[in-house]
Amino acid sequence: QVRLVESGGTLVQPGDSLRLSCAASGGTFSNYEMNWFRQAPGKEREFVGAISWVFGTFYADSVKGRITISRNNVQNTVSLQLNSLKLEDTAMYYCATSGVPFKVVRTANAMNYWGKGTLVTVSS
Repeated sequence: QVRLVESGGTLVQPGDSLRLSCAASGGTFSNYEMNWFRQAPGKEREFVGAISWVFGTFYADSVKGRITISRNNVQNTVSLQLNSLKLEDTAMYYCATSGVPFKVVRTANAMNYWGKGTLVTVSS
């Protein structure tokens, strides 16, 4: 069983930067691809980015150039740095994983483990 806990969400202004963290426990963290999703009010949950030990990072077009995802396999954490924040970045951000070693999949319905989310609000 994998447990994920996100943190770092807050109210920011357009143009600001933000760093979110996800702490994982249970399972073999280093073997899992870790994903970030977000869900804005009234919209479907969307893929933001992913990182795996084997394949590196992969980012959605909507955030490419503004995002960096990193991980620490000793501390079992994964972080998301998002720069030049826009109003449309306002959403609940979730950390998720399939929990299947070395599996690469980036759709929400393939994730078996989710955190409760952390809210990012971008407002002037």
